[in-house]
Amino acid sequence: METTFETLVRAEFAPKNTFLNTASTGLLPARTVAALRDAVAIRAEGRPLDPLFADVETARASFARLAGVPVTRVAAGASVAAQTALVAAALPAGAEVLTAEDDFTSVVNPFHARGDLKVRAVPLERLAESVRPGTALVAVSAVQSADGRVADLTALRETARAHGARTYIDFSQAAGWLPIESDRYDFTVSITFKWLLGPHGAAFLVVPEDFGELRPLTAGWVAAEEPWNSCYGPVQELAHSARRFDTSPALFTYAGLRHSLALVEELGVDAVHTHNLALADRFRTGLAALGHEALPAPGSAIVSVPGLGGRQPDLARAGIELANRAGNLRASFHLYNTSADVDRLLDVLSG
Repeated sequence: METTFETLVRAEFAPKNTFLNTASTGLLPARTVAALRDAVAIRAEGRPLDPLFADVETARASFARLAGVPVTRVAAGASVAAQTALVAAALPAGAEVLTAEDDFTSVVNPFHARGDLKVRAVPLERLAESVRPGTALVAVSAVQSADGRVADLTALRETARAHGARTYIDFSQAAGWLPIESDRYDFTVSITFKWLLGPHGAAFLVVPEDFGELRPLTAGWVAAEEPWNSCYGPVQELAHSARRFDTSPALFTYAGLRHSLALVEELGVDAVHTHNLALADRFRTGLAALGHEALPAPGSAIVSVPGLGGRQPDLARAGIELANRAGNLRASFHLYNTSADVDRLLDVLSG
């Protein structure tokens, strides 16, 4: 199994530097790059776009399998912020939304932008215990972008259910290395250009079978049950599935994305999870030997180190790509990284 994992990864990735910044954007597999070139050729040569529209449905089905839900529950959009806005718009005026302090803006700001919701933020570790009678929705990232902390979703789910609150989970920093299990929550969302290795421009929203209170506010012709017969005038019949919440797709994105998702499926999220955490733990151990302590984020593929964010430009000049988040040096480990990448980072930091 490990040989197959390494062989597949080696065939798809050949970074020119030590890339440890998947939490910002993932690398594109070779198969995805080839598919993007083919898609551009279709447009340039004036060929029919049918294969590109088919790619949208192939990618949707692949994501549904990774999320563990029927494909009929998956809507295709462009960004987490846009998908969050749909969820926010479904809430009644005055409803309470519980969020985590300093969560990613796209997860929380659309609720604030409504202007008539009661948005309450608490520390991540207190999120589950802060659900109370009257809480309408809890919105949180499964893995925090800034420091890699993993939310206790099991506790949150149980507490939310006990109080009749809906759950909205952003898996953008988790999907691809951490099991998603979208069927355990009311709504989930994820962009696809990080750990899922796709191009920018796609985000999948998983909705309840009955759609909950969501309204298809952005519905255009692609949201119709028969899109090509719904190009003019009001849509007479919305799609019977979550496709009614689709927005017009960025076809090039999906042409590449379907191949990225196929690779993740081939490798298996469990295998990626084991690989990524082994590298993150190796880095944490090495940091301790150098006298540094990472922010607590057990079980995370993201490691943030206080006080070292200023080293990011020097590391970039040395060919090591990481991120500086609020003064913390953030390293994020994914399937194309190796123990040699970790050791090189530690070596430069020690020097």
